[in-house]
Amino acid sequence: QVQLVESGGGLVQVGGSLRLSCAASGIIFSANTVGWYRQAPGKQRDFVAVITSGGVLSYVDSVKGRFTVSRDNAKNMLYLQMNSLKPEDTAVYYCHVLHWLDGRHYWGQGTQVSVSS
Repeated sequence: QVQLVESGGGLVQVGGSLRLSCAASGIIFSANTVGWYRQAPGKQRDFVAVITSGGVLSYVDSVKGRFTVSRDNAKNMLYLQMNSLKPEDTAVYYCHVLHWLDGRHYWGQGTQVSVSS
């Protein structure tokens, strides 16, 4: 079955950096659109960044210029480099896969990112 495992979250000060990783298994990783979402306490889960199978990138406006999404298809890995972190970036970050064949959505368990001011 599809399995997504995130890592790399933690506590960081304002202006700091973190790199999130997502290890995927059970899918042909290179064929799928993959990305990151986040959910702050008491709020809905929101889109952060996505990278298509063809390498097209898209970001929510609030992270443009600060976050970079990338993938390593040979390792079945997805990454999110987060720089210049702000308190409003505090959330649980989820790895997401939109399966190319059946359109199903798959999620990881999430990793907590906390930015202190």
